[in-house]
Amino acid sequence: MEGRFATAINCIDGRAQSPVAEWLKKNVRADYVDTITEPGPDKALLQDADPIRKKAMISISAHKSGVIAVAGHHDCAGNPVSKEEHIEQVKKCVEIAASWGFPVRIVGLWVNDNWQAEVVTDTENI
Repeated sequence: MEGRFATAINCIDGRAQSPVAEWLKKNVRADYVDTITEPGPDKALLQDADPIRKKAMISISAHKSGVIAVAGHHDCAGNPVSKEEHIEQVKKCVEIAASWGFPVRIVGLWVNDNWQAEVVTDTENI
């Protein structure tokens, strides 16, 4: 298989998908982005991580994804909490994803009110 893959754990909200995919393509040089979507993914991952972990494992094993991004976003209908709470949830989600033991970099992203992805945390810098 040719090309570099990354994995995005992102919201079903289409407004959040492009900024995360673009960030991964630009900053980790991904050619393709496997997308695992959930309404309010930061909340969903905190409530029941196992189904998301299983999907990420497929991306990593089948496509050799080298990065997982967990994203929260502005104006999320699936997780209607403050920006500050989203940021804390994304940080916790990165810790959970790191605990899975996959040999990948894990990045927490926040998609702001201008629909741009910002880094919250990054295991490469820990």
